Amino acid sequence: MVPAQWYLLLAAGIFCIGLFGVLTRNDALYFLMSVELMMNAANINFVAFSLYYGDLTGQVFALFVIALAAAEVAIGIGIILVLYRNFGDIDVTVPTEMRW
Repeated sequence: MVPAQWYLLLAAGIFCIGLFGVLTRNDALYFLMSVELMMNAANINFVAFSLYYGDLTGQVFALFVIALAAAEVAIGIGIILVLYRNFGDIDVTVPTEMRW
């Protein structure tokens, strides 16, 4: 059986990669992918602790996070399409405010 520390190290690494992507990229698609990485790291933690304690609550929370991630992607793609339509680019530093 794999110890829980390995799962936590994996989740920490994935979360750090996602955080690095959020902090360094200007492209909205990279933002979405980086946030998805951070949510997946949280899912790994939920499932690892669920396995460690023998309780299914962490797996249920992971399913809710997956549903939240799907909704976040749907809304994020809509925002990206509006950015591209209004400004011709998906760089998040170009628009300073969204107008009607």
